[in-house]
Amino acid sequence: MINTERVFGIFRELNQIPRPSHHEERVAEYLCQFAERLQLEYERDKENCVVIRKPATPGHEAAAPIALLNHMDMVCVGMNDPLSDPVVPYEENGWMKARGTSLGADNGIGLSMALAVLEDDSIVHPALEVITTTNEEDGMSGASQLGKEFLKGRKVINLDSEDYDTITTGAAGACLQFHRIPMKRMPAPDNILGWHRIRIEGGLGGHSGVDINKGRCSALIPAKAILETICAQESGIEVADIQIGEANASIASKGEMVIGTAAEAAAEGIKKRVDSVNQWLREQFGGSDPNITCSIEECGKQDTVIPKDVVVALLKSLEQVPQGMVKMTEEMPGTVETSNNVGRIVAEADHLFVSTHTRSFIDSKMAALSKEIAKAFAAAGAESEVVMSAPAWQEDQQSPFLQLVSDTFQDVLGWRPRMVAMHFVLEAGFFVQHYPGIQIASIGPRIVEPHSTSERVELKTIDDIWQVLLELLKRLA
Repeated sequence: MINTERVFGIFRELNQIPRPSHHEERVAEYLCQFAERLQLEYERDKENCVVIRKPATPGHEAAAPIALLNHMDMVCVGMNDPLSDPVVPYEENGWMKARGTSLGADNGIGLSMALAVLEDDSIVHPALEVITTTNEEDGMSGASQLGKEFLKGRKVINLDSEDYDTITTGAAGACLQFHRIPMKRMPAPDNILGWHRIRIEGGLGGHSGVDINKGRCSALIPAKAILETICAQESGIEVADIQIGEANASIASKGEMVIGTAAEAAAEGIKKRVDSVNQWLREQFGGSDPNITCSIEECGKQDTVIPKDVVVALLKSLEQVPQGMVKMTEEMPGTVETSNNVGRIVAEADHLFVSTHTRSFIDSKMAALSKEIAKAFAAAGAESEVVMSAPAWQEDQQSPFLQLVSDTFQDVLGWRPRMVAMHFVLEAGFFVQHYPGIQIASIGPRIVEPHSTSERVELKTIDDIWQVLLELLKRLA
C-alpha cells in the first residue's frame, strides 16, 4: 500500500512558498518546475493557472481522462508579511496545525496529493490533468478566466472539500464586492488631549461560508457598537483609524480603532463603553466565541482624522447590510441558503474600504442581496465594485460517476459518505460554465477552522482520502 509520506513532503515544500491570493507567481513556478523535472507536458496561463498532463498508465490509454482540481493560493491569517513568512506546521494529538498562522491545508493538502500522484509511476490511472487555479480564495479570477481548451477531460475530482465524510456535490454561489466611501482626511484638531487604541481580539473568526451559522462574533459587531457611541457625541471625540478583519473570505476575528479625545470625561466615557461591550460579548457569545474581547490603551499622537460624517455614513450603510446567516434552506435541513459577511473595513488615505461576501444556493437571491448591499453603500456616496460573481453548482447525485466515488469509499473505508451541497464556494460553477458536460465530485480530508490561526487537518483522514483517491483512479482507468 502506498503511504502518504511524499504527500507530506510536498506539503512541507509548498509551505515554504508564500502563496497569498493575487501573489501566486512563485508557487506557479514551483508547479512548472515540478512538471519539467518529471518531463511532463504543462501549460501556464496569463492568470498563473497551471495544468500538468500525464499519460495514462500503460494498458489504460482507452479510459476517459480524469482531472484533479485544486487551487494554489491560501488565506494568510496571523502573518506579519504574507509575502515572506513561511508556514510552520507541527503535529499534535493526531492533527496537523501551524504555529501562529493559518495552515494552508485548504487547499495545500489536496494539491500535494495530486502532485504525489504525478510523481509516482506505480499508481494506476487514466490520462491525468492536474489543474491548479489561482485566487480561489479572493475572487476566483483564475477559474473564471480559464480558456476553453485548457481542460480536456470531463470528469473532475476536486480535492478541496473540508468534510471528510462527505462527497460535496454542490456549492453556493458567491458575490464578492468592494465598496469605497470617499473621504478627505482632516488635520487632527489641536484640542485633542489624548489618543487611544481600541483593540478587538481573540475571536474565533473562521470561514465566512462554512462557519457563518456557528454563532461566531465578527469583530465588526463590537467595533460598530463603539463607533456608534463615538458618533453619538456632538464633539470631543475623533476617529483617526479603523482596521477591521484580516481577509475578505473570513469572519473578522480582530480589529482596531484609534481615537482622540478632547476631555477626560470623553475618554472615561469611551472606557466605560468598552467595559459594557465586553460584558455584552460575554453574555451573547460566551458559549460560541468565548475569548473575543475589547481593550483600550493610550497610543501616540495622530496627524489626521476621519471626518465624522464619513464614519456616520459607514454606520448607516452597515445598518442595512446583514452580517451572518440570512436564511436557512428548506430543502437541505441544517444548511444555510443565503448569507453575507463583512470581511474587512480599512481606512485608506482617501476612502473607507469595505468588503462584503454574499453567498446563496439560489443565484437570483445572491444577486438581489448583492444589489441591495451596493445600494446601501451608494446612499453614502460609495462606489461599489463586483470583484467576483460565482454561480452556484449542483451535481446529479444519482450519476454513475458520483455513485462510483461513493462505492469506492464504501469498499476502501467501510462506510458510505453523505452527498451534500455546502455553503462554501467552489470553482465548480465556473467549470460547468466553461466545459459543457463536465462532472465534478469534491472530496478531501477533515479540515477544521480554515481561514483562521486555528486551522488544522486530521492526519488519519489524509491517509484515508489518499487511499480512496488511489483506488478511485484505478477504477476509472
